[in-house]
Amino acid sequence: MFRLAPRTYGASRHILHPQISSRRGFGATAIAMDYASIPTPASCYADFCLIPIGTNTVSVAEEIAQVQRVLKASGLKYTMHSAGTTVEGNWEEVMTVIGKAHSAVHEKGVVRVQSSMRVGSRTDKKQTAEDKVKRVEDLLDADTK
Repeated sequence: MFRLAPRTYGASRHILHPQISSRRGFGATAIAMDYASIPTPASCYADFCLIPIGTNTVSVAEEIAQVQRVLKASGLKYTMHSAGTTVEGNWEEVMTVIGKAHSAVHEKGVVRVQSSMRVGSRTDKKQTAEDKVKRVEDLLDADTK
C-alpha cells in the first residue's frame, strides 16, 4: 500500500489526509492549521513574462517598456531578457511589483494582461540571479582549461 502526500484544497485552513475518513466524502479528515502563522520566504526571485492581450499591434514593446519603468521605480534588482524579466527581493515586494506592472499596463488601455512566472527561494544561503548565472559560466570556463 502507498500513502498519498497531504493535500490542501483552495485557500482552506485545513490539510486533508487521505488515510482518514472525511465528512466531505473525499476519504480524508480536515486537521486545523494556523494559516496566518506561516511566513512567506524572506527573499525570492521571480522570472516573469507579462503578456498584454488584445492590443492593436503585434508589437508589445511599448507595454514592456512601461513594465520596465515600474520595475525601475520599485528600487528592486531586476534584469530584462528577451523572454521576460527576473526581479529579486523581499517576497511581498516582488509580488507587489508584478501586480503593479499589471496595473500600469492596464492603465495604458490594455484590458487583459496575462503573466507566467517561475518563483524561486532558498533558505540555505543568499544567492542572486547574477550569482546563479556566474556559477554556470565558471563551470563552462573550467571546460576550456
